[in-house]
Amino acid sequence: MTKDDCSRWGEATRLVRGGLDRSPHGETSEALYLNSGFVYEDAETAAARFAGEADGYVYARYGNPTVTMFEERLRLLEGSQACYATASGMAAVFGALACQLRAGDHVVASRALFGSCYQIVTNILPRFGVTHTLVDGNDPDVWREAITENTRCVFLETPSNPTLEVIDIAMVSDIAHKVGARVVVDNVFATPILQKPMALGADIVVYSGTKHIDGQGRCLGGAIMSTAAFKEDELKPFLRHTGPSLSPFNAWVLLKGLETLKLRVRHQCASARAVADALRALPAVERVIYPELDSHPQKALAARQMTAGGTMVTFVLKGGREEAFDALRRLSIVDISNNLGDAKSLITHPASTTHRNIGEEARAAMGIGEGMLRLSVGLEETDDLIGDLTGAIAGRA
Repeated sequence: MTKDDCSRWGEATRLVRGGLDRSPHGETSEALYLNSGFVYEDAETAAARFAGEADGYVYARYGNPTVTMFEERLRLLEGSQACYATASGMAAVFGALACQLRAGDHVVASRALFGSCYQIVTNILPRFGVTHTLVDGNDPDVWREAITENTRCVFLETPSNPTLEVIDIAMVSDIAHKVGARVVVDNVFATPILQKPMALGADIVVYSGTKHIDGQGRCLGGAIMSTAAFKEDELKPFLRHTGPSLSPFNAWVLLKGLETLKLRVRHQCASARAVADALRALPAVERVIYPELDSHPQKALAARQMTAGGTMVTFVLKGGREEAFDALRRLSIVDISNNLGDAKSLITHPASTTHRNIGEEARAAMGIGEGMLRLSVGLEETDDLIGDLTGAIAGRA
């Protein structure tokens, strides 16, 4: 089966069979290759592989058959030319940016970022002479002012973590491409099931496989989707020599997670919408943020870019941190955890966890208050989740 043949498969078929490379033993489940190195028939073969003149593996940091199957399956799902797997989602974010940036370059990023992404843009990259500008909202003029001839790269999350801000990928890409800047999109909240950023103009897409792709809280992993040229010329040399390689075992776990990704995400989206509607009716809830709600400022944009509202619901309690912590304490089904995309519903208080290290001023600029809670909706019965959340918020133990 050629790559062209696979690309004509439907999405569900790609998720089950994409990238499959059976060994001579004919196993049904993908083979797990745990070796770190490879042997060669002769010295000439080794020399040819290291020179890039012959196909084959040379070292697990450079590539592994199980990792390749994961990369190919995710590539087919995304519809990209290439995929490079990494040890974690943050390794994917940093690798995608750092491999193409040099001292003197300029990065424009959306202000609404995950805490570690914010640290990379505002603290880590500047150590190497890379400047940055943070941008709010979807006003094209704001983006045009920020993106200059010196801008090498634009980075954004949509929907953002945790405020679920939706950014117009096509608009930003059009502005960035006029000055030759590349657009990198963190698509972890939408997943490749709900949103295809490259079809909207993005150049590079990054994922934390730890989230929905695994979907069961078992392992870390990440991936970078790009053109074949970007992978070969810029990304591969950087990552091979810096070493954030995905372990074969984790790649195997992520492969198995991809098989059920579409089923899980679709169920979680339907449940998340019902939970959002239920939370809106509670007197103690000041605000509910979900892309499909009429109250969401980018509802129309979300409907154009995404096929559903996502698995995440963010809401704000009127009583601030004290009331938020009290509600968390009373939950009996939903677990307190900073992870997301899991089969189990998880909830966290961003101001004291995922976004604690960015500081109070930066949190205020992002709209992250002490009463905000971020809910990752899982696979439990929707009515059970609603009962657990509404009871905890209403003060019922």
